Amino acid sequence: MTQTARKSLFNMNVDLMHGPIFQRLVIFMLPIFVSNLFQQLYNTVDTIIVGRLVGTEALAAVGATGPLVSMVNGFFIGVSSGATVVLSQAYGAGDRKGVSDSIHTGVALSLLLGVMLTAIGICLGGRVMGWMGTPENCMADATTYLRIYFAGSIGTVVYNMGAGILRAMGDSKRPMLFLMVTCILNVVLDLLFVAVLHKGVAGAALATVLSQMISAVLPIVVLLRQKEDRLELRKLRIERSLLGRILRIGIPAGLQFVTFDFSNVLIQSGINSFGDITMAAWTSYGKTDALVWMISGAFGVSITTFVGQNFGAQKYSRIRQGAWTCLALSIAMVCALNVTLLLFRSQILGIYTDNPEVIAVGSMVMLSIMPYEFLFMPIEVFAGTMRGVGNSLMPTLITGSCVCLFRVVWLMTAVRHWHSLKTLTLSYPLSWALAAAVFLVVYFKGNWLRRRITQCGMEPEVR
Repeated sequence: MTQTARKSLFNMNVDLMHGPIFQRLVIFMLPIFVSNLFQQLYNTVDTIIVGRLVGTEALAAVGATGPLVSMVNGFFIGVSSGATVVLSQAYGAGDRKGVSDSIHTGVALSLLLGVMLTAIGICLGGRVMGWMGTPENCMADATTYLRIYFAGSIGTVVYNMGAGILRAMGDSKRPMLFLMVTCILNVVLDLLFVAVLHKGVAGAALATVLSQMISAVLPIVVLLRQKEDRLELRKLRIERSLLGRILRIGIPAGLQFVTFDFSNVLIQSGINSFGDITMAAWTSYGKTDALVWMISGAFGVSITTFVGQNFGAQKYSRIRQGAWTCLALSIAMVCALNVTLLLFRSQILGIYTDNPEVIAVGSMVMLSIMPYEFLFMPIEVFAGTMRGVGNSLMPTLITGSCVCLFRVVWLMTAVRHWHSLKTLTLSYPLSWALAAAVFLVVYFKGNWLRRRITQCGMEPEVR
């Protein structure tokens, strides 16, 4: 490792607008991946402890809440990401006032969205679990977990906004450190509430909520104390001029998350029809598969920030080079990880449960889906690239039609005619392949970048 690379590795902020693209993306991405890893450990620890200490029904109940939690959180976090894109563009353009206004508007908006999410989750969570066809023997535990989780969901939204603000300015390392600390706290609290105090599913949910609240405080403290681009509580307000820009980016981004997660809710409804063994197997597979989505999400956040800063700096060729570099890296990492997971699938699934029937079904699911997950990488990378320049409507339309709508049709036709788990899992690779193909066509046409340059009144791209 060169002296320059070593210096970048240990600095808090990564300069994404200068230097080798491969090196800058990797240095910026790795802390985000580790952050995603520790964030996922929140729920994974819940799953392991509940599965081992409470039982299969409780494990199935926690798993049944996953798609709904992800869908609701994803929408509000997606809306928050609009502030991150606006901030990264202002940062790249050297607009200090724009950076300050984006920080204060973003934090204020996250507080508002967090309150809304809490209210919606508590009021509608239990009812939605019924609509999803959750079995009666799992309903009580699933509803309890959901209501407690949503009661503290403001912590999730505020943390993601605070972490997004830091990342927009090139700092992906401190959000990682915050999550490492709070994940350890979550393990301790899980053991206390479930293993010692015997609070079951409610204890696992409470441990996660308390840890997430702590994780929300830490980035806010950093923003309050930093010398430049500091958060000042007296300046907390939602600037109308910025709100429109944030929502034009954030709402389609939120809806994009929803399209994926809504289709997963529908898939979960299909899974529920096969009984608690399949539900538990699907939950165990999902926690294993989360490693792949951590990589995908890390590259998605990285390319969005990279593109946002370079778009603000009007470095258009660097945007295109960054997108292809990010795509190659993400495919290579996902393929390497999936080979490893498939080779040791029985041992990995055995972490969550000792039920041989659950492990057998989980292994079948892994073999049906994981070899094709590289197809998702063009979706993540090109959607992040377009979002970084401020165009989040196109990615939403593509994912909505090619992923969500396709899966709805598949469930209503193929799965209904051939009612089997293998038929259901086939909807994943087919929808990814379709969406990836459309993204590639749209990206190669190039209008998405030229149109945004014109809309923003920037100097045209020289090709």
